[in-house]
Amino acid sequence: MRIVEDLKTVFSKDPAARSFIEAFFCYPGVHAIWLHRAAHKLWEWGFCFFARFISHISRGITGIEIHPGAKIGRRFFIDHGMGVVIGETAEIGDDVLIYQGVVLGGTSFEKKKRHPTIGDGAVIGAGSIVLGAINIGAHARIGAGSVVLKNVPSNTTVFGVPARASRGGASDESQLDHYKVHDFYGEEIQRIKKEISELKAEARKKCDTPKI
Repeated sequence: MRIVEDLKTVFSKDPAARSFIEAFFCYPGVHAIWLHRAAHKLWEWGFCFFARFISHISRGITGIEIHPGAKIGRRFFIDHGMGVVIGETAEIGDDVLIYQGVVLGGTSFEKKKRHPTIGDGAVIGAGSIVLGAINIGAHARIGAGSVVLKNVPSNTTVFGVPARASRGGASDESQLDHYKVHDFYGEEIQRIKKEISELKAEARKKCDTPKI
């Protein structure tokens, strides 16, 4: 039964969960998924207004906005969830985990595929924005606060604005270890600071040289 599977997913992806009663009544991410399933069925049957109305109610109750046209796989979990937005043509695979403030948005006014496709087992950190009809590979990991505008290969971690790739994906043992990545932004800043210091030193040397 899908409801039981959803509740088990809470325990597998949130160490704060204490009981099935708590998971059933106190997880807005779970409620948003349940309401989305009803809305998505109505959308597929052509009852678009009623589908959007359920989605609207869900947004008011949970703080999570999922368009009824979005396709979502099994064992999908939204942790915390406030401010999550998932667009109409988004596709989400199985075992995906996302956090609050994530946006799966579109970049076109045309009525075509314009939202991301998220592969199985991907993890998307809090506040991340993934835009356009791009592919996020299986077990990819998006660092918190990142802006992703290009495809992300499978088993890869990306972070930053715009997001850049580092090594390692979201394995079962280290799904949340976003910080274990190469700090290329920090290195770039240090390089720039070093160049500025060298330019200042050179300028001072020229100023101190006596004119003939």
